Amino acid sequence: MLYPWHQPYWQHLSAYVEQQRIPQAILMNGIAGLGKRALAVHFAQYLVCTDKQGQDFCGQCESCRLFSAQTHPDFILVEPEEPGKAIGVDLIRQLIIKLRLKPQFSGFRVVLITPAENMNNNSANAFLKCLEEPPERTMFILLAQQMQVLPATIISRCQKLLISPPMLAEVNTWLNEQGVSEQQELLLNLAEGAPLLAVTYAKEGVLAQRQNYFLEWQKIILSKACPVELAAVWYKLPAGQILFWLITWTEDIIKCHYQVKSSLLRNADLEKHLNVLSKRLDLQCLYEFHRLLLTSTRRIHTQLNKQLLFEEVLITWAQTAINK
Repeated sequence: MLYPWHQPYWQHLSAYVEQQRIPQAILMNGIAGLGKRALAVHFAQYLVCTDKQGQDFCGQCESCRLFSAQTHPDFILVEPEEPGKAIGVDLIRQLIIKLRLKPQFSGFRVVLITPAENMNNNSANAFLKCLEEPPERTMFILLAQQMQVLPATIISRCQKLLISPPMLAEVNTWLNEQGVSEQQELLLNLAEGAPLLAVTYAKEGVLAQRQNYFLEWQKIILSKACPVELAAVWYKLPAGQILFWLITWTEDIIKCHYQVKSSLLRNADLEKHLNVLSKRLDLQCLYEFHRLLLTSTRRIHTQLNKQLLFEEVLITWAQTAINK
């Protein structure tokens, strides 16, 4: 399935086939919520289709029917056994065994690895051998949100395709069709421009949740909430989401200090509160707090006690007001 914002990328991908210059491997990189997997699967079906119709697959040949039924022998999906887990070396070894056999159909065999950055050192080294000695008529598609995590030896052997967030004007009609007709720009800002994530936020009422978190966060500055007590609640929630909100709120407070236009705020609906905070807090302290938040986004994926992490973040936030 192709989304409206996929069209320029599809033109690029389909040109590989039309020009008969199909690369050995493509690395699609971009944030979550842009539909990278849908684009990759669509391209995979186009590659295995035996009766291509211009710039798309026919949908009727035996290959297309098998692909639609998720039983095509020449399409191999490699992903973690559980979401968020690593792609272990055993999965890559199983892939290597399958690749020793020739493709069963006359078209290409496609291997989709997602998320590619979840390969650990051992599995990445094992996969590198596939790229160094590629099997016949086999193409690899790697999907990543953080391409830089992959070894340079793998990145250098792939054609890169950066999937960028579309502009609001490009997805306005599509969002309306999904039932998201209000606060489109705000939802996209909070989703970092990812339309699929913006729709999820709208359906799950994330705007209201976020406002509640913001008010709790603001109470700490007003000495109406205890940072340790709040940390005991927040650490049980999606940590990455909360840290992202904290970062955007802090950045917007800094922007308000410089009196930027409302249109440049990521959380424009909170502008009144952000302006109040910008007048209460020291700018240098805000920058230091922002650095702590950025560091915390990297630490959140380690074995660090998340409750202690949020205690550090919220206590530092409380001290930001005291240091004024």
